[in-house]
Amino acid sequence: MKIYGIKTCDTCRQARKALPDAEFVDVREDGLPGEVLTAALERFGDKVLNTRSTTWRDLPETERKKEPVWLIGAYPTLMKRPLIEAGDEMYLGFDAQTREALGV
Repeated sequence: MKIYGIKTCDTCRQARKALPDAEFVDVREDGLPGEVLTAALERFGDKVLNTRSTTWRDLPETERKKEPVWLIGAYPTLMKRPLIEAGDEMYLGFDAQTREALGV
């Protein structure tokens, strides 16, 4: 199992605490592998972009119109977090439904 997120994100911290055996990948430091981002976009669509983030609000309109793959590559903090890979399944965020599905 892998958790993709940012060390300073409170929700990512909750996920790491609840899933101590999962590998954590800090997307700010290590980036998000292209194949993982592509799979997440196929599964979740534009929900992968956190349009409520400060980073999004600070982006010029011309940047906002770019493709999500480019945006998240250039601005990793735009990704809704955490993104959890568990076998063939992916989960976005760490809400009650995700916790139940992961058994935590």
